[in-house]
Amino acid sequence: MSTEKEDTDPRWYGRRYGKKLRPGRQKLVDTLLPELRIAPDADRLAANLHDLFPANCQDVWLEIGFGAGEHLAAQAANRPDIGFIGCEPFINGVASLLAHIDSGKTENVRIFDDDARILMDALPDASLGRIFVLFADPWPKSRHHRRRMMIEANLQRFARLLKDGGELRFASDHMEYASWTLERLLRQSEFDWQVASAKDWRAPPEDWVETRYEAKARAKDELPVYLRFLRVSRSSGSSA
Repeated sequence: MSTEKEDTDPRWYGRRYGKKLRPGRQKLVDTLLPELRIAPDADRLAANLHDLFPANCQDVWLEIGFGAGEHLAAQAANRPDIGFIGCEPFINGVASLLAHIDSGKTENVRIFDDDARILMDALPDASLGRIFVLFADPWPKSRHHRRRMMIEANLQRFARLLKDGGELRFASDHMEYASWTLERLLRQSEFDWQVASAKDWRAPPEDWVETRYEAKARAKDELPVYLRFLRVSRSSGSSA
C-alpha cells in the first residue's frame, strides 16, 4: 500500500446526504449549525483552539465520523469541562447531533461537516487530548482499503495533533478492519497500546457510551474490539 497515494488523494468517499430531513431538523441545520460550525482557518485555529469553547474548557477532544451523534453528545454532557469537535460530512448525522445538542442545551460542542483531513491539517500541533474513531466504515474490499480512516497518513496526523499522553480510541465490530488497524498502529513508534490482557480490547473503557451501531452489532452477536493507544512523549525520542 502506498502512503503517498493515500495522503495525496483528494477525493472523499461516502455519503453526504440521505433521506430528506424532517422540518424540525432542517431548521436546526439552517439555524444552529452555522453557530457551531468550525471554519478551518489555520491561522485562527492555531491562535487558541480553546477560544472556540466556553471559558471553563480545560481540553479539546475530537470525534471523527460521529454517526448519529449519541456518543459525542453524551460525552459532552458528561464532561462540560471539555471542548468537543465532531467531524461528520453526512448531513443526516449532523442533524441528529444538532437535535441532541438542542434538547440538552449543550454548549461545548463544535462541528466540522466536511472531510476530517481538511480540519486536521488546520489544527495546531499537540492541541488535542483525545481522538475517537468509532465504528468507521471498514471498506472491506482490498482495493478500497486506502479509503479507510486508519491509514498511515492519518495515523501520522493523529500523532501530530495529540498531546503527549493523549489518547486515541478506536472501536469496530469488523474484525478484519480491527486487525488491520492494530497492525498499523503497532508500527507507529508515536503510540503505545494500553493492553495487559484480552479484557482490555474486549471490554469498553469505563466512561464508554454505546452507539447505535455498537448495539446493532451486539444484537447480531458481533462483539466489538476496543483499542486504546496513548501518544508517546515527544521527549522520549519519537520522530514525530
